[in-house]
Amino acid sequence: MKTWFVTGASRGFGRELTEQLLARGDRVAATLRDPARLDDLAAAHGDRLWRAALDVTDTERLRTVVDAAFADLGRVDVVVSNAGSGVFGAAEELTDAQIESLIATNLTSSIQLARAALPHLRARRGGLLLQVSSMGAQIAFPGFSLYHVSKWGIEGFYESLAQEVGPFGIATMLVEPGMIRTSFYESAEHAPPHPAYEHLHGPRVAVEDMPGDQELVVAAMISAADRDDPPRRLVLGSDAHRLMTDALRARLAEVDAQRDTAARTDRW
Repeated sequence: MKTWFVTGASRGFGRELTEQLLARGDRVAATLRDPARLDDLAAAHGDRLWRAALDVTDTERLRTVVDAAFADLGRVDVVVSNAGSGVFGAAEELTDAQIESLIATNLTSSIQLARAALPHLRARRGGLLLQVSSMGAQIAFPGFSLYHVSKWGIEGFYESLAQEVGPFGIATMLVEPGMIRTSFYESAEHAPPHPAYEHLHGPRVAVEDMPGDQELVVAAMISAADRDDPPRRLVLGSDAHRLMTDALRARLAEVDAQRDTAARTDRW
């Protein structure tokens, strides 16, 4: 039996992950703004579900909740940073409040969660930090720049973090799903439209037309986390694999084409 700490457990991946873990007999420390939303799971699974109210943008509260979970449960094997949000809109359309809120939720809170958990994981010389990321950390779509900022940013953080904590036996995993049928798109905000960006305001892909299945994605996440050597990146969805591969190849080709001009700035 493993013990998991999960943020954003009220809906989407977080709720699905909590359900699947409890169903297989694991313990879950589930955090969300309103713990009552998990009353049905608490009734079914008893003390294997530990709950705490948490707004992940409240760093002081986040640290308190992480410390309490480790203290109450004795150990946590996997820390899952799942809470997140999205904002549709061109960069110029975004409000200052939307920028600050999304960065706080998707980027700053993810960094602070890892920092809060690390002393506990170091003390036991092991554990897994699992960050829910996106194929949007490797590619970019117009009208979604702020979301990409948060995902490209957290992947840079984890690239460095993995090297820092590996010597302590702590593993990291970035989960990069494609377009998955979840509540994420329905709950995403929209920036106030500007007539200059009318070309971005057309119909979007409907959730029911997205190829990825939430239940299968979460099952794959659990399976990968169970491995003795979890992958540093877990790509989920054929669309994610295709689009990321194309983007990375194009980026590599652009860099490779500049080999000679790059060398001209060397001192020797």
